[in-house]
Amino acid sequence: MRIEVETEDDGRFIAEVPAIPGAMVYGDTADEAIRKVESLVLRILADRIDSGENSDELAEVFTVSA
Repeated sequence: MRIEVETEDDGRFIAEVPAIPGAMVYGDTADEAIRKVESLVLRILADRIDSGENSDELAEVFTVSA
């Protein structure tokens, strides 16, 4: 999944995964923002698995061998 990182006017960094609605976080550095958004996306995907929701993004993370 693609992560977009931008610098805000106040110097903070914002990282977002456009494919996952709501996956947007701030950090003091670009690396911190990236780590935070990766963690958030993993939690979002785990919630989707727990609720039985089908998600195209999960196919990027897991494959089941026959």
